[in-house]
Amino acid sequence: MASKPPSLTVGQALRQATTFLTEQGIDSPRLTAEVLLCRALRKERLYLYAHPEAPLPELAWIHYGRWLHERTQGKPLQYITQEQEFYGRPFRVAPGVLIPRPETELVIELALQNGPTQILDIGTGSGILAITLSLEWNIETFATDLSGPALAIAQANAKALGARVHFVQADLAAAFAAARFGGIVTNPPYVPAVDQPSLQREVRDWEPPEALFSGPDGLDHYRRLEPICRRLLRPNGWLLGEFGQGQSEALQTNFSRWSAVTIHPDLSKIPRVLSARHRCL
Repeated sequence: MASKPPSLTVGQALRQATTFLTEQGIDSPRLTAEVLLCRALRKERLYLYAHPEAPLPELAWIHYGRWLHERTQGKPLQYITQEQEFYGRPFRVAPGVLIPRPETELVIELALQNGPTQILDIGTGSGILAITLSLEWNIETFATDLSGPALAIAQANAKALGARVHFVQADLAAAFAAARFGGIVTNPPYVPAVDQPSLQREVRDWEPPEALFSGPDGLDHYRRLEPICRRLLRPNGWLLGEFGQGQSEALQTNFSRWSAVTIHPDLSKIPRVLSARHRCL
């Protein structure tokens, strides 16, 4: 965007940014412009409509212009604002972790139907599953991730939200002994590697590949997880895991040694979450 005119107002800045983002082909240009302007001004969205004639401070314009440019380069809005809401709570996010998606809330909804128990979140990322269940049930939970930067973000989220979560850096759940947990939740990498070129640039170029891709068919992590989860769950313990389109049949086969294997669709009617119970053999 051009340099700031001396008398630019909040309303004019919002209109100019919306036009700029539209010309650059950015999705939801008006909403994006509003979110970034609110962040630059450190105000709520209502302020934009209540005070469109207010002058835009120079420092706010500098930040606003930089963030708008970053967005046109494909940087996700959540990485610019460093925040994404999940299950009604604000979570800090950064390029080292996967951006939380609304469909992952289905894992929480299904877990809450089972009642409080000792929970392990495998591959926690920003910590959304372990932290949310800790807060919803007011219990201590456990979470693992191989990434040190991801765990640092998850720990910061837990502290900010007041959740009692024990974080462990480990490959999947190698640090834990057998038959310890009543429930396991996971949102592992499940995108087939061959799909990488077709992903949106916001995902392909910015989100961590280790949190996205899992072999040729996207199920390498689930093949590793199946025996690990059997080892870690107590008798009749339950597992909930998110997966991608076209993977439900293969997952059901992979978990044939389990009982009550069920595929749950998300709000778009797309098969999204596997639930299963550890069968006592």
